[in-house]
Amino acid sequence: MLRRTESTVQLLDRVRMHLETIYRDTPLQVTPEDLARELIQVMRLDEADCTPESHVNYWTQRDSIVITYGDTLLREDEKPLVTLKTFFDSHTEGMISGIHILPFYPWSSDDGFAVLDYSSVNEFLGDWGDIQAIASSYDLMADLVINHCSSRSLWFENFLRGQDPGKDYFFTASPDDDLRAVVRPRTSPLLREVETSEGTKHVWCTFSHDQVDLDFRNPDVLRQFVSIVRQYLDNGVRIFRLDAVAFLWKIPGTNCLNLDETHEVVRLMRTLVEHANPGSLLITETNIPNRENLSYFGNANEAHAIYNFSLPPLLVNTLITGNVRHFKTWLMSMPPAQNGTTYFNFIASHDGIGLRPAEGLLSDEELDLMVETMLHFGGHVSYRALEDGQNKPYEINISLFDALQGTTAGPDTWGIERFVCAHAIMLGLEGIPGIYIHSLVGTRNDYQRVQNTGAYRSINRHQWQYDELEALLNREDTTHAQVFSRIKELLSIRGRQAAFHPNATQFTLHLGDNICGFWRQSIDRRQSIFCITNVSAEMLPLSLCDINLIGTDEWVDLVSGTQFQSREEVLELQPYQTLWITNKADYAGT
Repeated sequence: MLRRTESTVQLLDRVRMHLETIYRDTPLQVTPEDLARELIQVMRLDEADCTPESHVNYWTQRDSIVITYGDTLLREDEKPLVTLKTFFDSHTEGMISGIHILPFYPWSSDDGFAVLDYSSVNEFLGDWGDIQAIASSYDLMADLVINHCSSRSLWFENFLRGQDPGKDYFFTASPDDDLRAVVRPRTSPLLREVETSEGTKHVWCTFSHDQVDLDFRNPDVLRQFVSIVRQYLDNGVRIFRLDAVAFLWKIPGTNCLNLDETHEVVRLMRTLVEHANPGSLLITETNIPNRENLSYFGNANEAHAIYNFSLPPLLVNTLITGNVRHFKTWLMSMPPAQNGTTYFNFIASHDGIGLRPAEGLLSDEELDLMVETMLHFGGHVSYRALEDGQNKPYEINISLFDALQGTTAGPDTWGIERFVCAHAIMLGLEGIPGIYIHSLVGTRNDYQRVQNTGAYRSINRHQWQYDELEALLNREDTTHAQVFSRIKELLSIRGRQAAFHPNATQFTLHLGDNICGFWRQSIDRRQSIFCITNVSAEMLPLSLCDINLIGTDEWVDLVSGTQFQSREEVLELQPYQTLWITNKADYAGT
Protein backbone atom coordinates (compact mmCIF):
# COMPACT_ATOMS: atom_id res chain seq x y z
CA MET A 1 0.00 0.00 0.00
CA LEU A 2 1.44 3.40 -1.00
CA ARG A 3 2.15 5.68 1.97
CA ARG A 4 0.34 8.97 1.47
CA THR A 5 2.75 11.77 2.29
CA GLU A 6 2.74 15.08 0.47
CA SER A 7 5.75 14.06 -1.65
CA THR A 8 4.35 10.63 -2.57
CA VAL A 9 1.03 12.15 -3.60
CA GLN A 10 2.90 14.57 -5.86
CA LEU A 11 4.95 11.71 -7.26
CA LEU A 12 1.83 9.63 -7.89
CA ASP A 13 0.30 12.55 -9.79
CA ARG A 14 3.44 12.98 -11.91
CA VAL A 15 3.72 9.31 -12.79
CA ARG A 16 -0.01 9.10 -13.55
CA MET A 17 0.25 12.08 -15.93
CA HIS A 18 3.21 10.47 -17.72
CA LEU A 19 1.19 7.28 -18.17
CA GLU A 20 -1.91 9.13 -19.37
CA THR A 21 0.21 10.72 -22.08
CA ILE A 22 1.95 7.48 -23.07
CA TYR A 23 -1.25 5.45 -23.27
CA ARG A 24 -3.68 8.10 -24.45
CA ASP A 25 -4.39 6.13 -27.64
CA THR A 26 -3.86 2.67 -26.15
CA PRO A 27 -6.57 0.78 -24.22
CA LEU A 28 -5.37 -0.34 -20.77
CA GLN A 29 -6.69 -3.08 -18.52
CA VAL A 30 -5.84 -0.95 -15.48
CA THR A 31 -6.27 2.74 -14.77
CA PRO A 32 -3.21 4.99 -15.17
CA GLU A 33 -3.40 5.72 -11.43
CA ASP A 34 -3.31 2.03 -10.50
CA LEU A 35 -0.43 1.45 -12.91
CA ALA A 36 1.38 4.44 -11.41
CA ARG A 37 1.01 2.92 -7.93
CA GLU A 38 2.46 -0.37 -9.21
CA LEU A 39 5.50 1.31 -10.78
CA ILE A 40 6.16 3.35 -7.65
CA GLN A 41 6.05 0.19 -5.56
CA VAL A 42 8.31 -1.70 -7.98
CA MET A 43 10.85 1.11 -7.63
CA ARG A 44 10.28 1.08 -3.84
CA LEU A 45 9.54 4.78 -3.88
CA ASP A 46 6.76 4.17 -1.38
CA GLU A 47 9.54 3.61 1.17
CA ALA A 48 11.16 6.97 0.50
CA ASP A 49 10.06 10.50 1.18
CA CYS A 50 12.18 12.75 -1.00
CA THR A 51 11.54 15.22 -3.80
CA PRO A 52 14.63 15.70 -5.99
CA GLU A 53 15.79 19.21 -6.75
CA SER A 54 15.46 20.38 -10.34
CA HIS A 55 18.23 21.90 -12.46
CA VAL A 56 21.02 20.41 -10.34
CA ASN A 57 24.31 19.51 -12.00
CA TYR A 58 25.46 16.14 -10.68
CA TRP A 59 28.85 16.45 -12.37
CA THR A 60 32.01 18.56 -12.39
CA GLN A 61 35.08 19.05 -14.56
CA ARG A 62 36.61 16.05 -12.79
CA ASP A 63 34.11 13.72 -14.45
CA SER A 64 35.09 11.60 -17.44
CA ILE A 65 33.90 8.17 -18.49
CA VAL A 66 35.75 5.37 -20.24
CA ILE A 67 33.66 3.21 -22.58
CA THR A 68 34.61 -0.47 -22.71
CA TYR A 69 33.37 -3.99 -23.14
CA GLY A 70 33.59 -6.16 -20.06
CA ASP A 71 35.99 -8.51 -21.87
CA THR A 72 38.25 -6.00 -23.63
CA LEU A 73 41.10 -7.03 -21.29
CA LEU A 74 41.79 -10.71 -20.74
CA ARG A 75 44.06 -12.49 -18.30
CA GLU A 76 44.38 -16.23 -17.82
CA ASP A 77 42.40 -17.72 -14.92
CA GLU A 78 40.74 -14.39 -14.05
CA LYS A 79 37.26 -13.09 -14.72
CA PRO A 80 37.42 -10.17 -17.21
CA LEU A 81 35.51 -7.80 -14.91
CA VAL A 82 38.20 -8.34 -12.25
CA THR A 83 40.91 -7.69 -14.85
CA LEU A 84 39.13 -4.55 -16.00
CA LYS A 85 39.00 -3.09 -12.50
CA THR A 86 42.65 -3.95 -11.93
CA PHE A 87 43.61 -2.03 -15.06
CA PHE A 88 41.78 1.15 -14.11
CA ASP A 89 42.87 0.97 -10.48
CA SER A 90 46.49 0.61 -11.60
CA HIS A 91 46.67 3.03 -14.53
CA THR A 92 44.18 5.88 -14.34
CA GLU A 93 45.22 7.32 -10.97
CA GLY A 94 41.96 9.07 -10.20
CA MET A 95 41.68 10.71 -13.62
CA ILE A 96 38.67 8.58 -14.64
CA SER A 97 35.48 9.05 -12.63
CA GLY A 98 33.27 6.57 -14.42
CA ILE A 99 33.27 3.39 -16.47
CA HIS A 100 30.67 2.48 -19.05
CA ILE A 101 30.64 -1.30 -19.30
CA LEU A 102 28.81 -2.20 -22.51
CA PRO A 103 26.15 -4.93 -22.10
CA PHE A 104 27.44 -7.35 -19.49
CA TYR A 105 24.39 -9.61 -19.65
CA PRO A 106 24.00 -12.99 -21.40
CA TRP A 107 23.49 -12.32 -25.12
CA SER A 108 23.13 -14.06 -28.47
CA SER A 109 24.50 -11.56 -31.03
CA ASP A 110 25.66 -7.98 -31.71
CA ASP A 111 28.32 -8.19 -29.00
CA GLY A 112 25.79 -7.90 -26.19
CA PHE A 113 22.94 -5.86 -27.67
CA ALA A 114 20.74 -8.91 -28.24
CA VAL A 115 20.04 -9.55 -24.56
CA LEU A 116 18.98 -13.00 -23.39
CA ASP A 117 18.45 -12.16 -19.72
CA TYR A 118 18.49 -8.64 -18.29
CA SER A 119 18.68 -9.83 -14.71
CA SER A 120 21.97 -11.75 -14.95
CA VAL A 121 25.65 -11.03 -15.52
CA ASN A 122 27.29 -13.01 -18.31
CA GLU A 123 29.05 -15.71 -16.28
CA PHE A 124 32.11 -15.53 -18.54
CA LEU A 125 32.63 -11.92 -17.43
CA GLY A 126 31.97 -12.37 -13.71
CA ASP A 127 28.99 -11.85 -11.43
CA TRP A 128 27.03 -9.13 -9.65
CA GLY A 129 29.71 -8.99 -6.96
CA ASP A 130 32.24 -7.95 -9.61
CA ILE A 131 29.83 -5.31 -10.92
CA GLN A 132 29.34 -3.99 -7.38
CA ALA A 133 33.11 -3.85 -6.84
CA ILE A 134 33.54 -1.62 -9.89
CA ALA A 135 30.56 0.50 -8.84
CA SER A 136 32.13 1.01 -5.41
CA SER A 137 35.13 2.76 -6.99
CA TYR A 138 33.71 4.35 -10.13
CA ASP A 139 30.45 5.84 -11.38
CA LEU A 140 29.11 2.82 -13.21
CA MET A 141 27.25 3.35 -16.47
CA ALA A 142 25.20 0.44 -17.84
CA ASP A 143 23.07 -0.14 -20.91
CA LEU A 144 19.33 -0.35 -20.66
CA VAL A 145 18.74 -2.14 -23.98
CA ILE A 146 15.16 -1.00 -24.01
CA ASN A 147 14.05 -1.23 -27.65
CA HIS A 148 14.60 -4.93 -28.32
CA CYS A 149 15.89 -8.21 -26.93
CA SER A 150 17.20 -11.50 -28.27
CA SER A 151 15.02 -13.80 -30.35
CA ARG A 152 16.48 -16.59 -28.22
CA SER A 153 15.39 -15.04 -24.93
CA LEU A 154 12.85 -16.71 -22.66
CA TRP A 155 10.51 -13.81 -23.36
CA PHE A 156 10.52 -14.49 -27.11
CA GLU A 157 10.30 -18.24 -26.70
CA ASN A 158 7.22 -17.65 -24.54
CA PHE A 159 5.86 -15.30 -27.20
CA LEU A 160 6.07 -18.13 -29.73
CA ARG A 161 4.39 -20.53 -27.26
CA GLY A 162 1.73 -18.06 -26.15
CA GLN A 163 2.90 -18.12 -22.54
CA ASP A 164 3.75 -15.50 -19.91
CA PRO A 165 6.01 -13.67 -19.40
CA GLY A 166 6.41 -12.74 -23.05
CA LYS A 167 3.09 -13.64 -24.65
CA ASP A 168 2.32 -10.08 -25.75
CA TYR A 169 5.75 -8.50 -25.31
CA PHE A 170 6.75 -8.06 -28.97
CA PHE A 171 5.61 -5.65 -31.66
CA THR A 172 3.94 -7.23 -34.64
CA ALA A 173 2.71 -5.74 -37.89
CA SER A 174 1.29 -6.86 -41.18
CA PRO A 175 3.26 -6.87 -44.44
CA ASP A 176 0.25 -4.98 -45.82
CA ASP A 177 0.78 -2.07 -43.40
CA ASP A 178 2.18 1.16 -44.81
CA LEU A 179 5.78 0.90 -43.59
CA ARG A 180 7.43 2.96 -46.31
CA ALA A 181 8.26 5.89 -44.03
CA VAL A 182 9.89 3.79 -41.28
CA VAL A 183 13.43 5.00 -40.60
CA ARG A 184 15.95 2.22 -39.99
CA PRO A 185 19.71 1.91 -39.58
CA ARG A 186 19.92 -1.45 -41.40
CA THR A 187 19.27 -3.03 -44.80
CA SER A 188 17.66 -6.31 -43.59
CA PRO A 189 13.86 -6.72 -43.94
CA LEU A 190 11.97 -4.91 -41.19
CA LEU A 191 9.52 -7.74 -40.50
CA ARG A 192 10.44 -11.32 -39.63
CA GLU A 193 7.87 -14.04 -40.18
CA VAL A 194 7.53 -16.46 -37.26
CA GLU A 195 5.19 -19.31 -36.38
CA THR A 196 3.46 -19.01 -33.02
CA SER A 197 0.85 -21.01 -31.13
CA GLU A 198 -1.65 -18.53 -32.56
CA GLY A 199 -0.46 -18.84 -36.15
CA THR A 200 1.88 -16.88 -38.38
CA LYS A 201 2.96 -13.46 -37.12
CA HIS A 202 5.38 -10.84 -38.37
CA VAL A 203 7.59 -9.39 -35.64
CA TRP A 204 9.24 -6.00 -35.97
CA CYS A 205 13.06 -6.02 -36.11
CA THR A 206 14.58 -2.54 -36.33
CA PHE A 207 18.16 -3.83 -36.18
CA SER A 208 18.45 -7.55 -36.96
CA HIS A 209 16.25 -10.60 -36.99
CA ASP A 210 17.89 -11.73 -33.76
CA GLN A 211 16.90 -8.42 -32.13
CA VAL A 212 13.12 -8.35 -31.84
CA ASP A 213 11.44 -5.08 -30.91
CA LEU A 214 9.47 -4.93 -27.67
CA ASP A 215 5.92 -3.58 -27.59
CA PHE A 216 5.56 -0.86 -24.96
CA ARG A 217 1.86 -0.59 -25.73
CA ASN A 218 1.70 -3.51 -23.31
CA PRO A 219 2.19 -2.03 -19.81
CA ASP A 220 3.66 -5.38 -18.67
CA VAL A 221 6.75 -4.54 -20.77
CA LEU A 222 7.05 -1.21 -18.99
CA ARG A 223 6.69 -2.94 -15.60
CA GLN A 224 9.50 -5.32 -16.52
CA PHE A 225 11.89 -2.52 -17.41
CA VAL A 226 11.09 -0.51 -14.31
CA SER A 227 11.92 -3.65 -12.31
CA ILE A 228 15.19 -4.01 -14.25
CA VAL A 229 16.12 -0.39 -13.48
CA ARG A 230 15.48 -1.02 -9.78
CA GLN A 231 17.73 -4.09 -9.84
CA TYR A 232 20.54 -2.18 -11.57
CA LEU A 233 20.30 0.63 -9.02
CA ASP A 234 20.53 -1.93 -6.23
CA ASN A 235 23.73 -3.27 -7.77
CA GLY A 236 25.44 0.09 -7.99
CA VAL A 237 24.56 1.39 -11.45
CA ARG A 238 24.45 5.18 -11.37
CA ILE A 239 24.17 6.08 -15.08
CA PHE A 240 21.71 4.48 -17.51
CA ARG A 241 22.41 4.56 -21.23
CA LEU A 242 19.05 4.24 -22.99
CA ASP A 243 20.15 2.25 -26.02
CA ALA A 244 18.41 2.99 -29.35
CA VAL A 245 15.57 4.63 -27.44
CA ALA A 246 14.51 6.80 -30.41
CA PHE A 247 12.92 3.73 -32.06
CA LEU A 248 10.92 2.68 -28.99
CA TRP A 249 7.31 3.48 -29.99
CA LYS A 250 5.93 2.39 -33.35
CA ILE A 251 2.88 3.56 -35.30
CA PRO A 252 2.63 2.17 -38.85
CA GLY A 253 2.21 4.97 -41.35
CA THR A 254 4.73 7.17 -39.50
CA ASN A 255 8.53 7.12 -39.49
CA CYS A 256 8.39 5.36 -36.08
CA LEU A 257 11.22 7.57 -34.84
CA ASN A 258 11.17 10.07 -31.96
CA LEU A 259 7.44 9.74 -31.48
CA ASP A 260 5.75 11.67 -28.67
CA GLU A 261 5.19 8.48 -26.69
CA THR A 262 8.92 7.72 -26.83
CA HIS A 263 9.76 11.10 -25.33
CA GLU A 264 7.18 10.58 -22.60
CA VAL A 265 8.66 7.18 -21.69
CA VAL A 266 12.02 8.93 -21.22
CA ARG A 267 10.34 11.54 -18.99
CA LEU A 268 8.73 8.79 -16.95
CA MET A 269 12.03 6.95 -16.52
CA ARG A 270 13.70 10.15 -15.38
CA THR A 271 10.98 10.81 -12.81
CA LEU A 272 11.30 7.30 -11.38
CA VAL A 273 15.10 7.19 -11.38
CA GLU A 274 15.67 10.61 -9.85
CA HIS A 275 13.19 9.88 -7.06
CA ALA A 276 14.81 6.51 -6.40
CA ASN A 277 18.34 7.88 -6.27
CA PRO A 278 18.95 11.61 -6.81
CA GLY A 279 22.24 11.81 -8.65
CA SER A 280 21.48 8.89 -10.95
CA LEU A 281 21.50 9.89 -14.60
CA LEU A 282 19.82 8.99 -17.88
CA ILE A 283 21.78 9.34 -21.12
CA THR A 284 19.93 8.90 -24.41
CA GLU A 285 21.75 7.11 -27.24
CA THR A 286 20.05 8.46 -30.36
CA ASN A 287 22.17 8.17 -33.50
CA ILE A 288 20.04 10.57 -35.53
CA PRO A 289 20.36 14.03 -37.10
CA ASN A 290 21.49 16.78 -34.76
CA ARG A 291 18.23 18.69 -34.33
CA GLU A 292 16.31 15.51 -33.48
CA ASN A 293 19.02 14.47 -31.04
CA LEU A 294 18.78 17.76 -29.15
CA SER A 295 15.06 17.17 -28.58
CA TYR A 296 15.88 14.53 -25.96
CA PHE A 297 16.84 17.24 -23.49
CA GLY A 298 13.14 18.14 -23.42
CA ASN A 299 12.70 21.07 -21.10
CA ALA A 300 15.39 19.73 -18.78
CA ASN A 301 12.92 16.96 -17.93
CA GLU A 302 14.06 14.12 -20.22
CA ALA A 303 17.66 12.97 -20.54
CA HIS A 304 20.21 14.36 -18.13
CA ALA A 305 22.69 14.01 -20.98
CA ILE A 306 22.54 13.24 -24.69
CA TYR A 307 25.19 11.57 -26.80
CA ASN A 308 26.75 14.31 -28.92
CA PHE A 309 26.56 12.24 -32.10
CA SER A 310 27.48 15.01 -34.54
CA LEU A 311 30.85 15.51 -32.89
CA PRO A 312 32.69 12.41 -34.25
CA PRO A 313 31.99 12.87 -37.98
CA LEU A 314 32.46 16.64 -37.84
CA LEU A 315 35.75 16.42 -35.95
CA VAL A 316 37.11 13.69 -38.22
CA ASN A 317 36.10 15.78 -41.24
CA THR A 318 37.84 18.81 -39.72
CA LEU A 319 41.12 16.97 -39.15
CA ILE A 320 41.32 15.16 -42.48
CA THR A 321 40.53 18.33 -44.44
CA GLY A 322 42.41 20.80 -42.22
CA ASN A 323 39.37 23.07 -42.33
CA VAL A 324 37.32 24.01 -39.27
CA ARG A 325 34.51 25.88 -41.04
CA HIS A 326 31.74 23.27 -40.64
CA PHE A 327 32.82 22.39 -37.12
CA LYS A 328 32.73 26.05 -36.14
CA THR A 329 29.29 26.57 -37.69
CA TRP A 330 27.98 23.57 -35.75
CA LEU A 331 29.52 24.79 -32.47
CA MET A 332 27.81 28.15 -32.84
CA SER A 333 24.47 26.42 -33.44
CA MET A 334 24.60 24.22 -30.32
CA PRO A 335 22.47 25.63 -27.49
CA PRO A 336 24.03 25.78 -24.03
CA ALA A 337 22.70 22.92 -21.94
CA GLN A 338 20.44 24.03 -19.10
CA ASN A 339 21.57 23.30 -15.56
CA GLY A 340 20.59 19.74 -14.83
CA THR A 341 21.47 18.66 -18.37
CA THR A 342 24.71 18.33 -20.31
CA TYR A 343 26.26 16.87 -23.44
CA PHE A 344 28.01 13.51 -23.46
CA ASN A 345 30.92 14.12 -25.79
CA PHE A 346 32.67 11.27 -27.54
CA ILE A 347 34.68 10.84 -30.73
CA ALA A 348 34.98 7.04 -30.77
CA SER A 349 32.91 4.17 -29.45
CA HIS A 350 32.24 0.48 -29.91
CA ASP A 351 30.17 1.39 -32.97
CA GLY A 352 31.35 3.22 -36.04
CA ILE A 353 31.47 6.89 -36.97
CA GLY A 354 27.78 7.64 -37.57
CA LEU A 355 26.99 9.62 -40.70
CA ARG A 356 23.31 10.44 -40.08
CA PRO A 357 24.23 13.00 -37.38
CA ALA A 358 26.26 14.84 -40.04
CA GLU A 359 23.30 15.13 -42.41
CA GLY A 360 22.54 18.80 -43.00
CA LEU A 361 25.94 19.73 -41.56
CA LEU A 362 28.14 18.26 -44.30
CA SER A 363 27.19 18.04 -47.97
CA ASP A 364 26.78 14.69 -49.73
CA GLU A 365 30.03 15.37 -51.58
CA GLU A 366 31.88 16.02 -48.30
CA LEU A 367 30.44 12.87 -46.74
CA ASP A 368 31.47 10.87 -49.82
CA LEU A 369 35.02 12.26 -49.54
CA MET A 370 35.19 11.28 -45.87
CA VAL A 371 33.95 7.76 -46.68
CA GLU A 372 36.49 7.45 -49.50
CA THR A 373 39.31 8.60 -47.20
CA MET A 374 38.35 6.18 -44.43
CA LEU A 375 38.21 3.30 -46.93
CA HIS A 376 41.72 4.27 -48.03
CA PHE A 377 42.79 4.07 -44.37
CA GLY A 378 41.51 0.50 -44.06
CA GLY A 379 37.98 1.12 -42.83
CA HIS A 380 34.65 -0.36 -43.89
CA VAL A 381 31.22 1.14 -44.48
CA SER A 382 27.84 -0.07 -43.15
CA TYR A 383 24.65 0.90 -44.99
CA ARG A 384 21.02 1.62 -44.21
CA ALA A 385 17.95 1.17 -46.42
CA LEU A 386 16.11 4.21 -47.77
CA GLU A 387 12.40 4.52 -48.50
CA ASP A 388 13.05 4.18 -52.26
CA GLY A 389 14.87 0.89 -51.79
CA GLN A 390 18.34 2.36 -52.22
CA ASN A 391 21.13 1.91 -49.67
CA LYS A 392 23.04 4.82 -48.14
CA PRO A 393 26.19 4.86 -45.97
CA TYR A 394 25.13 4.78 -42.32
CA GLU A 395 28.43 4.58 -40.48
CA ILE A 396 32.16 4.18 -41.06
CA ASN A 397 33.76 1.25 -39.26
CA ILE A 398 37.36 2.04 -38.36
CA SER A 399 39.48 2.60 -35.27
CA LEU A 400 39.86 6.31 -34.55
CA PHE A 401 43.64 6.03 -34.54
CA ASP A 402 43.61 4.70 -38.11
CA ALA A 403 40.94 7.20 -39.15
CA LEU A 404 43.33 10.02 -38.22
CA GLN A 405 46.52 8.56 -39.71
CA GLY A 406 46.44 11.15 -42.49
CA THR A 407 44.34 13.61 -44.45
CA THR A 408 42.36 13.51 -47.67
CA ALA A 409 45.77 13.67 -49.37
CA GLY A 410 46.73 10.33 -47.81
CA PRO A 411 48.68 8.99 -44.80
CA ASP A 412 51.42 11.16 -43.30
CA THR A 413 53.71 11.35 -40.26
CA TRP A 414 51.35 13.39 -38.06
CA GLY A 415 49.10 10.54 -36.92
CA ILE A 416 49.83 10.68 -33.19
CA GLU A 417 49.67 14.48 -33.06
CA ARG A 418 46.40 14.53 -34.99
CA PHE A 419 44.93 11.82 -32.75
CA VAL A 420 45.89 13.58 -29.50
CA CYS A 421 44.69 16.87 -30.96
CA ALA A 422 41.22 15.36 -31.54
CA HIS A 423 41.00 14.43 -27.86
CA ALA A 424 42.28 17.82 -26.73
CA ILE A 425 39.46 19.51 -28.66
CA MET A 426 36.86 17.13 -27.21
CA LEU A 427 38.13 17.51 -23.64
CA GLY A 428 37.83 21.28 -23.87
CA LEU A 429 34.21 21.30 -25.02
CA GLU A 430 31.09 21.89 -22.92
CA GLY A 431 29.92 18.51 -21.63
CA ILE A 432 31.19 15.30 -20.04
CA PRO A 433 33.84 13.47 -22.08
CA GLY A 434 33.51 9.78 -22.91
CA ILE A 435 36.70 8.09 -24.06
CA TYR A 436 36.64 4.70 -25.75
CA ILE A 437 39.20 2.39 -24.16
CA HIS A 438 40.74 1.67 -27.57
CA SER A 439 41.33 5.38 -28.08
CA LEU A 440 42.85 5.63 -24.61
CA VAL A 441 45.54 3.12 -25.60
CA GLY A 442 45.75 3.82 -29.35
CA THR A 443 44.44 0.49 -30.67
CA ARG A 444 44.62 -0.05 -34.44
CA ASN A 445 42.17 -1.73 -36.84
CA ASP A 446 41.55 -5.38 -35.95
CA TYR A 447 41.12 -7.09 -39.31
CA GLN A 448 41.39 -10.59 -37.85
CA ARG A 449 38.40 -9.98 -35.60
CA VAL A 450 36.36 -8.77 -38.59
CA GLN A 451 37.26 -11.96 -40.42
CA ASN A 452 36.34 -14.08 -37.40
CA THR A 453 32.96 -12.44 -36.76
CA GLY A 454 31.96 -11.31 -40.24
CA ALA A 455 30.89 -7.97 -38.70
CA TYR A 456 32.48 -4.70 -39.80
CA ARG A 457 32.05 -3.17 -36.33
CA SER A 458 34.48 -5.75 -34.96
CA ILE A 459 37.30 -3.74 -36.52
CA ASN A 460 37.18 -1.46 -33.47
CA ARG A 461 36.46 -4.10 -30.80
CA HIS A 462 39.89 -5.61 -30.25
CA GLN A 463 40.48 -7.81 -27.21
CA TRP A 464 43.81 -7.24 -25.49
CA GLN A 465 45.73 -9.80 -23.50
CA TYR A 466 46.35 -7.86 -20.31
CA ASP A 467 50.04 -8.72 -20.01
CA GLU A 468 50.70 -7.80 -23.65
CA LEU A 469 49.07 -4.39 -23.22
CA GLU A 470 50.91 -3.84 -19.94
CA ALA A 471 54.23 -4.47 -21.66
CA LEU A 472 53.41 -2.02 -24.45
CA LEU A 473 52.30 0.70 -22.03
CA ASN A 474 55.48 0.28 -20.01
CA ARG A 475 57.68 0.98 -23.07
CA GLU A 476 57.96 4.69 -23.76
CA ASP A 477 58.81 4.11 -27.42
CA THR A 478 55.44 2.52 -28.30
CA THR A 479 52.55 4.38 -29.86
CA HIS A 480 50.27 2.94 -27.20
CA ALA A 481 52.34 4.35 -24.34
CA GLN A 482 52.69 7.76 -25.97
CA VAL A 483 48.96 8.07 -26.64
CA PHE A 484 48.01 6.80 -23.17
CA SER A 485 50.41 9.15 -21.41
CA ARG A 486 49.34 12.24 -23.32
CA ILE A 487 45.60 11.68 -23.00
CA LYS A 488 45.98 10.99 -19.27
CA GLU A 489 47.92 14.25 -18.90
CA LEU A 490 45.15 16.18 -20.67
CA LEU A 491 42.56 14.55 -18.40
CA SER A 492 44.62 15.49 -15.35
CA ILE A 493 44.85 19.12 -16.44
CA ARG A 494 41.16 19.27 -17.32
CA GLY A 495 40.05 18.01 -13.92
CA ARG A 496 41.72 20.94 -12.14
CA GLN A 497 40.05 23.73 -14.15
CA ALA A 498 36.70 25.22 -13.14
CA ALA A 499 36.31 26.64 -16.67
CA PHE A 500 36.07 23.06 -17.94
CA HIS A 501 32.96 22.35 -15.86
CA PRO A 502 30.48 20.64 -18.23
CA ASN A 503 28.11 23.61 -17.89
CA ALA A 504 30.69 26.40 -17.97
CA THR A 505 30.11 29.09 -20.60
CA GLN A 506 31.33 28.38 -24.14
CA PHE A 507 31.74 30.81 -27.04
CA THR A 508 33.15 30.09 -30.49
CA LEU A 509 36.19 32.07 -31.63
CA HIS A 510 36.78 33.15 -35.24
CA LEU A 511 40.44 32.53 -36.02
CA GLY A 512 40.29 31.48 -39.67
CA ASP A 513 39.53 28.19 -41.38
CA ASN A 514 42.57 26.30 -40.07
CA ILE A 515 42.41 27.12 -36.36
CA CYS A 516 39.72 25.77 -34.05
CA GLY A 517 39.02 28.12 -31.18
CA PHE A 518 36.50 28.43 -28.38
CA TRP A 519 36.44 30.20 -25.02
CA ARG A 520 35.31 28.65 -21.75
CA GLN A 521 34.49 30.63 -18.61
CA SER A 522 33.89 29.13 -15.17
CA ILE A 523 30.44 29.40 -13.64
CA ASP A 524 31.74 31.89 -11.07
CA ARG A 525 33.38 33.86 -13.96
CA ARG A 526 36.78 33.87 -12.30
CA GLN A 527 38.61 31.61 -14.75
CA SER A 528 38.80 31.83 -18.52
CA ILE A 529 40.39 29.27 -20.85
CA PHE A 530 40.97 29.92 -24.55
CA CYS A 531 41.07 26.53 -26.31
CA ILE A 532 42.98 26.93 -29.56
CA THR A 533 44.05 24.17 -31.95
CA ASN A 534 45.83 24.15 -35.28
CA VAL A 535 43.81 21.56 -37.25
CA SER A 536 46.22 21.51 -40.19
CA ALA A 537 49.58 19.93 -41.00
CA GLU A 538 51.13 23.38 -41.51
CA MET A 539 52.68 25.81 -39.02
CA LEU A 540 50.35 28.75 -38.50
CA PRO A 541 50.82 32.17 -36.85
CA LEU A 542 48.52 33.19 -34.00
CA SER A 543 48.44 36.73 -32.66
CA LEU A 544 47.39 36.89 -29.02
CA CYS A 545 45.60 40.14 -29.93
CA ASP A 546 43.11 38.01 -31.86
CA ILE A 547 41.86 36.26 -28.73
CA ASN A 548 41.45 39.41 -26.63
CA LEU A 549 43.41 38.48 -23.51
CA ILE A 550 42.73 40.87 -20.62
CA GLY A 551 45.91 42.85 -20.12
CA THR A 552 45.72 42.98 -16.32
CA ASP A 553 45.81 39.17 -15.98
CA GLU A 554 48.74 36.81 -16.32
CA TRP A 555 48.17 34.12 -18.93
CA VAL A 556 49.68 30.66 -19.25
CA ASP A 557 49.21 27.68 -21.56
CA LEU A 558 48.11 24.75 -19.40
CA VAL A 559 49.39 22.18 -21.89
CA SER A 560 52.97 23.38 -22.35
CA GLY A 561 53.37 25.60 -19.28
CA THR A 562 54.39 28.57 -21.47
CA GLN A 563 53.72 31.98 -19.93
CA PHE A 564 52.81 34.94 -22.11
CA GLN A 565 54.39 38.27 -21.33
CA SER A 566 52.57 40.45 -23.83
CA ARG A 567 49.25 40.58 -25.59
CA GLU A 568 51.20 41.60 -28.70
CA GLU A 569 52.97 38.24 -29.00
CA VAL A 570 52.64 36.27 -32.21
CA LEU A 571 52.91 32.52 -31.70
CA GLU A 572 53.84 29.82 -34.18
CA LEU A 573 51.32 27.02 -33.81
CA GLN A 574 52.84 23.64 -34.65
CA PRO A 575 50.75 21.24 -36.74
CA TYR A 576 47.88 19.92 -34.58
CA GLN A 577 49.10 21.80 -31.51
CA THR A 578 46.54 22.67 -28.85
CA LEU A 579 46.81 25.58 -26.42
CA TRP A 580 44.68 25.93 -23.31
CA ILE A 581 45.45 29.54 -22.37
CA THR A 582 44.15 30.54 -18.94
CA ASN A 583 44.35 33.39 -16.46
CA LYS A 584 44.15 31.04 -13.43
CA ALA A 585 46.10 27.81 -13.75
CA ASP A 586 44.74 24.80 -11.82
CA TYR A 587 41.67 26.71 -10.62
CA ALA A 588 39.07 24.18 -9.44
CA GLY A 589 36.48 26.77 -8.47
CA THR A 590 34.81 27.59 -5.18
